[in-house]
Amino acid sequence: MNKRVVRSGPAEVDLLEHLDYIGVDNPDAALRFIEAVEQAFERLSEMPEIGSVRHFNNPRLSGVRVWPVPKFTKYLIFYQVTADSVRMLRILHGARDIPALLEDY
Repeated sequence: MNKRVVRSGPAEVDLLEHLDYIGVDNPDAALRFIEAVEQAFERLSEMPEIGSVRHFNNPRLSGVRVWPVPKFTKYLIFYQVTADSVRMLRILHGARDIPALLEDY
């Protein structure tokens, strides 16, 4: 049984910002990116344990997992698994200061 996908507000903002950034130079790549993210969300709903656990100082981030966007592996999906859902927290480029961006979550 698939878990329900819950998208946080920050994850939605991240997705739109990445689409805008990629789409400026390559609208086709932006479409492929959104399709890849949707496929990743579906895969995580089916198999939420496939991502690697990341450790942060903030106790609210306990159990946060990370999974790369397929074919756009520099973009990482950070998520938490609950009893009935997979909560997408952020979608961040791997070159960003990830601990700083997530510590205030």
